[in-house]
Amino acid sequence: MRLPRVVVSALAGLLSGPLWAQQVAPALPKGPLILGAYAQGSFIIAHTPSVKHLAVSHPTGFELNVQRQTNGSEPWHAWYKYPKIGVNFVYYDYHNPVLGRSYASSLYLNKTFLRTSRHELNFRIGTGLGYFPVRFDQETNHKNTIVSSRLNATLQTRLEYDVAVAEHWGLLLGLGLNHYSNGATTKPNFGINLPTVLMGFNYHQQHPFQPLAANPALDAPAEIGRNFLDLSTSIGWKQRNESDRRKYLVNSVSVVAGRRVNRKSNLVLGLEGFYDRSLVAQLQDTTRAGIPRPDVKKAGVLVGHELLFGRLAFVAHLGFYVYNPYKSNKFYYERLGLKYHLTNRLWSAVDLKIHRGAADVIELKIGATL
Repeated sequence: MRLPRVVVSALAGLLSGPLWAQQVAPALPKGPLILGAYAQGSFIIAHTPSVKHLAVSHPTGFELNVQRQTNGSEPWHAWYKYPKIGVNFVYYDYHNPVLGRSYASSLYLNKTFLRTSRHELNFRIGTGLGYFPVRFDQETNHKNTIVSSRLNATLQTRLEYDVAVAEHWGLLLGLGLNHYSNGATTKPNFGINLPTVLMGFNYHQQHPFQPLAANPALDAPAEIGRNFLDLSTSIGWKQRNESDRRKYLVNSVSVVAGRRVNRKSNLVLGLEGFYDRSLVAQLQDTTRAGIPRPDVKKAGVLVGHELLFGRLAFVAHLGFYVYNPYKSNKFYYERLGLKYHLTNRLWSAVDLKIHRGAADVIELKIGATL
């Protein structure tokens, strides 16, 4: 008995694989991995007189990390000369019972400036979270003016030199800076800055690195020259001072217009408003009864830049207050942050708002692009 032609075709399709697998282009291979382990030696910068009594020890520690070498599977890999994306674990012993130890993990980008068959010169920048078991306590540890909360943000920058010593092994030497701060969510918040010398080894899954063949058709994104509008709101918490242990809510709303000017950059201009409830408490303590209190709400204009890495962007803003009845700070502010597009329209961000070099609040932001 002969089967109908349509049945034969269906059976052939099932044997060769599901229909959807035949219609979807095969995924490009992921880049090779690099595994690293380094020893670190540091000292504490006495960046303010209030921490000089703690800048006497020499912290030591180690780092373990894993990096993915970008290989050209996405267009932005080639635009930045194939950087690495990594995650690390960093341990420090401060050799001082007032400070104790710290544990941290960061996500980072490692940009290569020089690459040959044996040598690499890289610059790393990353951010994450740090944990300090020992912190400031008014009764038991009042000398710890650096760390007032167990959970802190961390920022890491580093210059690295990697030289091949075997087929898959590289000796790594580096100079870096590790910074820990809670962004004024708890005070005192002087933070800790650790210049670091490090040495260790990297295991390279592929050495020397070979990128995928470039696709010139993907070199110019369709978004270049297009305008967009971002609407967002944020939430944050801050402590007013050491004696007031309450956490006060801080909110903002913003309307930001932007333009994609090239493969790597957006330029933005916007308006935003702020409501910091810690300023209400501050006025209650400093203004006599019966005297009118100024409005604590603020409004500002901002200009900024977004450095693009696929769905991720490094954000830098400079803002100027145009409505500021209660002048609790300077007339300008800065913002540094990370913005990630969850979809083509919806995005989230983590920002640090700064007044004249001092952290004001960490903003957790959600927004939409129109």
